[in-house]
Amino acid sequence: MDISSILNIEKLVPRNYLNLAIEAGRSSEQSRRILLETRKLPERGWSESAIENFIQYLSSLDSNNFNGKTGLGEREARIACRLVAKRHYNFGHGIGRSGDLLEPQPKAAGSTLMSNLTNSLLLDLIHYLGVASAKLCFLCPMATGMTLNLCLLTLKKQNPKAKYVLWSRIDQKSCFKCITMAGLQPVVIDVVNGPKGLQTNMAAFEQEIQKLGSEKILCIFSTTSCFAPRNCDNILALSQLAEKSNIPHLVNNAYGLQSTYLTHQLEQGNKSGRIDLFVQSTDKNLMVPVGGAIVAGFNEETVRAVAKTYAGRASSSQSVDVLMTLLFLGKSGYLEYRTNRLSCFEYLHSRMTEFAYKHSESMFLTKGNPISMAMTLNTFRSLDNLSKLGSMLYTRGISGVRVVTTLDVKSIDDHTFYGWGSHFSKSEVPYITVAAAIGITKSEIDVFMKKLKECWIKLSSSLK
Repeated sequence: MDISSILNIEKLVPRNYLNLAIEAGRSSEQSRRILLETRKLPERGWSESAIENFIQYLSSLDSNNFNGKTGLGEREARIACRLVAKRHYNFGHGIGRSGDLLEPQPKAAGSTLMSNLTNSLLLDLIHYLGVASAKLCFLCPMATGMTLNLCLLTLKKQNPKAKYVLWSRIDQKSCFKCITMAGLQPVVIDVVNGPKGLQTNMAAFEQEIQKLGSEKILCIFSTTSCFAPRNCDNILALSQLAEKSNIPHLVNNAYGLQSTYLTHQLEQGNKSGRIDLFVQSTDKNLMVPVGGAIVAGFNEETVRAVAKTYAGRASSSQSVDVLMTLLFLGKSGYLEYRTNRLSCFEYLHSRMTEFAYKHSESMFLTKGNPISMAMTLNTFRSLDNLSKLGSMLYTRGISGVRVVTTLDVKSIDDHTFYGWGSHFSKSEVPYITVAAAIGITKSEIDVFMKKLKECWIKLSSSLK
């Protein structure tokens, strides 16, 4: 409403006061107009009130929020609990329609607009972070493992005769289960311990392609971000192999958007070879609650095929979280987080290296892993002591740290992994792994190092 045009408005508020308020409102309106016209991530983040006003406006465009609405369908986005309605800003229709996450729905213009805008901003962010050749992406309202499963099912529809997935081993259960859940046969290719640490076994990939035949292989399944001491897969070489062998290439880029090194691998892999799809987590990269993943690729048809494989419509909750976060951060805000993360990684590595030297331990060589790092635990070689160290840190509020014994054996869907947790069957030296992911602060690192020292001294003294 243009309140300035109302007759005798001065009887309610002085005109000069009103003009100031109207001018502020026009500034917010200008920001919204630019956002919708350009579909680009704003350079600077918005205020929380501006974000909330925008989200509420989008919600008002959905039919369940129309005044005088009378619904006689079986699904009218009715929400019984007002707390739930408030939490979701009255978005109740979800996104997508009839098994296509990118298709608009007639009852939910606001939800459709929000979903498409979120996808556009995510693509802009992906370009900004270094994957400039990406053509399309969309937010899938499932966590990374299930989204990878959806990608595999899409590839399976396109090539039903292929059943093998060449998977470069990474010891994370969901990465493996997404293969077996799709009814496919995983071919586990163990990494090799080379001069630069644990790396992709390219010779084994080539041997398996010759042995099985490229027509029977559904895809090459690689990983960028992972727990140290494993490095990022050799994305460039695998992409070239996929191109040469005419085999699709799926990349698990779980928390790789926050690293320019990892996004560079994706960009170069596409330019020199073949990458069909790459998937990244929203919670790990964008600091939102768990439950979403971004499917992206360098060919629009391939990405759209994944969206069409999804059965039914989906929750809009993830779109709300991601859109609000992107508007809150803006490009400058995300860049600041990413710059701080890199600084914290270097700081953590320096502190860990100093600690390792003091206690006759050593850091693993992991130059191909810009987020995670690992330190040997030769001081506590017994299984009991290694478990104690991990539990001592956890009870002192230190989460995310992993103590790997290299002795664990894990069976998943009839497949046995030796040295579980270390990504490598022949691992022998126990270690502790820590990460400097986006959002971490130097004060958190200082607290961790202090408590690590306390636990180390206490446990070491008990061994004497």
